[in-house]
Amino acid sequence: MSTIDIKLEAEAVINTEAGAIAAYAMMGKGDNHEADRLAVEAMRNALNKMDIQGTIVIGEGERDEAPMLYIGESVGSGKGPEIDIAVDPLEGTSILATGGKDSISAIAMAEKGSLLNAPDVYMDKIAIGGYYSDQIIDLDYTVEENLKNVATAKGCKVSDLIVVVLDRSRHEKLISQLRSCNARVKLIQDGDLAAIIAASMEYEVDVYMGIGGAPEGVLAASALRTTGGQMCSRLLFRNEDEKDKAQRMGITDLNKKYYLHDLAKGDVIFAATGVTDGSILLGVKLKDNIIITNSISMHSGTGNVRIFETRHQRRNFV
Repeated sequence: MSTIDIKLEAEAVINTEAGAIAAYAMMGKGDNHEADRLAVEAMRNALNKMDIQGTIVIGEGERDEAPMLYIGESVGSGKGPEIDIAVDPLEGTSILATGGKDSISAIAMAEKGSLLNAPDVYMDKIAIGGYYSDQIIDLDYTVEENLKNVATAKGCKVSDLIVVVLDRSRHEKLISQLRSCNARVKLIQDGDLAAIIAASMEYEVDVYMGIGGAPEGVLAASALRTTGGQMCSRLLFRNEDEKDKAQRMGITDLNKKYYLHDLAKGDVIFAATGVTDGSILLGVKLKDNIIITNSISMHSGTGNVRIFETRHQRRNFV
């Protein structure tokens, strides 16, 4: 019997609300590090109020790199079910620092052993939403093959597809290939987790392609498990130190392709709260003595997706 239930789903959102509200205090102030510190601290405090035996499998880095929410850290009261936890207390630190769009606070929870324990390295990813009987996307397909497969499955032309890509120099060839296929390319400055969620729910985006963070990949897969969709990914290593880190975490095949259920299996909960306005979620709003948050929760076990607003008493966050 699954240890994941509706109570845990509600508590997951409490964590992302805490992270979002704390980070919002630094919106537009140009201080990435302080915004991230506040979000991490707030989420960790919320996690430690939960009756779980939680282990951070995707976090802020290894223990010697992060004082809180580091990979392997135990959180919760130490009572209750054993839970794998992936966190990104503030995705889009530079977005928040400059007052941009699509900064979020996110978390995924699953039964022990269900989430890939991935190092904080780069990951090549392709992701789509929708329910298909066959795997239609793959990193070993050409860009043209992937686009044709998606267009055929959706019953549209390649020229109708919107592909979201991080605006980075490393993607110059990919962007050129996409435009050569006559696809529409939407470039984003940051926040590939939010972009994959948008693709998974088919919100103005059909496909995500490109290289981003591995932690965001695991969190995105957790969301895709509920909404339907596909993902194919591969870890990328810049040096021997990153390879050694991966091997210490139990990854033996450094060239392995990870599909959706390799990244997040079993019963999974995903939750996110908007910090700044985005394509799916509104950001934190302040009104008199009220703080308003907009959140999404997803539960693969039920297939439920909830998007909702919460009004918090401001005095509870002073």
